Amino acid sequence: MELYLDSADMQEVTEAFTLNFLAGLTTTPTFMQRNGVKDLNATLLQLADKVPILQIEALGRDCDSIVAEAKRQEELGLDRSSTVYKIPISLEGAKACKQLTDEGFMVNLHLVYTVQQAYLAMNAGATYVCPLVGRLQDQGIDALDLVSRIVDMKHEYGFETKVMFSSVRHNEHVRNAIDLGVDAITVPWKILKTMSDNHMTSMGTEQFYQDHHRMNTLVADVMKTQDCMVQATSPMQDVLLKMTASGYGAVVVVDKQLKPIGVFTDGDLRRLLSQGSQPDLSQSLDSMHEIATPASIPSNCTVEDAIAAMHKLHVDQLVVTDDAVAIGLIDIQDLL
Repeated sequence: MELYLDSADMQEVTEAFTLNFLAGLTTTPTFMQRNGVKDLNATLLQLADKVPILQIEALGRDCDSIVAEAKRQEELGLDRSSTVYKIPISLEGAKACKQLTDEGFMVNLHLVYTVQQAYLAMNAGATYVCPLVGRLQDQGIDALDLVSRIVDMKHEYGFETKVMFSSVRHNEHVRNAIDLGVDAITVPWKILKTMSDNHMTSMGTEQFYQDHHRMNTLVADVMKTQDCMVQATSPMQDVLLKMTASGYGAVVVVDKQLKPIGVFTDGDLRRLLSQGSQPDLSQSLDSMHEIATPASIPSNCTVEDAIAAMHKLHVDQLVVTDDAVAIGLIDIQDLL
């Protein structure tokens, strides 16, 4: 089933056709007018350069004027091998369709609302016949039954005309078109963008991403590398400033060789403040807080290893080391 974009918005067209799998573009003078197009001919040429197949209107009150309009547009520089001329169904439109297709043009007889109109279009050799589903449903008509009958008629009598499902109003219409077995569908950009959406798909994709991230990302790639280390003899005031700057609410306590000997966290700070007396921030860290050996992990371990270590040790931070030297700090929030 060919998938067309239904639009005249140049930004939409440009974005949509980067997908590289759309069959082409359908557009109308109404779309052009709504999008503020001033130079119709220049816009048609610009669109033709962007899309594989361009379906545009060839309007006229009778066969001769319709044919003349199609040929006038071709003379602008449109290639008949990649341009489909859309003609509203009528006796004159069907006559023009027959003449144009006999000369090698492609034609879409559209604005089809009945099986009889579709039958006429197929007999006239139309490349496409285009029932407007949304508009019919707006009038309380069973448009899906109409499309089904048109598809059945095509196969019953061996017509080569492609049935195009148009006037798409929502994603369900796309499923309807697939179920009915039409040859083509033309879809607005706002609908086309939702066709890949599904809550379960999003959940599964996120789970796959998280699992891949945990198994293939190294601790060194996600750790906090900015200055988050202090000496045990540092004044508490300097420790608090460094803790704030680290962005973790924690600092690594190291010796003179930068080997980790402890971690001081905002939880430790709250415990100090809860003791009642106002702490003297000029005192050293080791005089106010018991330094305990910190939990650490080598920088070449994976995120999965780090999460497992945190769960096992019941900690939210790990000191990251390289040859037993502290090089950073990692927090559980960086890993989940």
